[in-house]
Amino acid sequence: MITDSHAHIYAADFDEDLAEVLASAKAQGVGDVYMPNIDSASIDRMHATEEKFPNCKSMMGLHPCYVKEDYKEELAIVKEHLAKRQYAAVGEIGVDLYWDKTFADFQIKAFEYQIELSKDHSLGFNIHSRDSLDLTIDIVKKMQNGNLKGIFHCFNGTVEQGKKIIDLGFYLGIGGVVTYKNAGVDTSVANLPLEWMVLETDAPYLSPGPKRTKRNDPSRLTLILDRMEALFSINRQEIIDLTTDNCKKVYNY
Repeated sequence: MITDSHAHIYAADFDEDLAEVLASAKAQGVGDVYMPNIDSASIDRMHATEEKFPNCKSMMGLHPCYVKEDYKEELAIVKEHLAKRQYAAVGEIGVDLYWDKTFADFQIKAFEYQIELSKDHSLGFNIHSRDSLDLTIDIVKKMQNGNLKGIFHCFNGTVEQGKKIIDLGFYLGIGGVVTYKNAGVDTSVANLPLEWMVLETDAPYLSPGPKRTKRNDPSRLTLILDRMEALFSINRQEIIDLTTDNCKKVYNY
């Protein structure tokens, strides 16, 4: 089965048809779907999705785009939930310098704090690094104690940046952007080892290829697989097995 390492399927975008979406994904060969949290307001929706659909696994974290003046209170909620129950990972955490730099310093502090939480709970973490890839790489490098593990979600960097991530023992999250003709991500991905990659949709965002303007969902992993198969010229099942095994190395269940 194909594993979707990153999908926000608890989002309101799926309120009307989530059961049908997941049934369609299963029919396309998709198994586990890992759900990164956003902030305190998304936790109940995420948990409810996991309870109803056990193949959907929750992470716990504060997304950088939702780091505001109250970020310490939000982080306290993250800490509380991590102490209460099992999660697949800490996430989605990181730094976003694309939308708004107002709280950039707070984002960095929140990122570092949540990395420490991942250490405390022996969990991997899922990294958001939009317009901050070098910065987030440097932060992970600074904090890497030999036990940190995780995924740089939505990798869209250079070969050199990819190698730095791999040297840290982290994986590259490959999603719909690898299918975009003018993005250049496919060139970088083709020159990096598949052994350090996982597949993701980031649903409902970043729908691949011909579906680019449509709502994304886990079934679209097949379109990402099509592109990966062309880039690496190896058996499709080998890509599925390898990327799924990599998810198991990072995630707690």
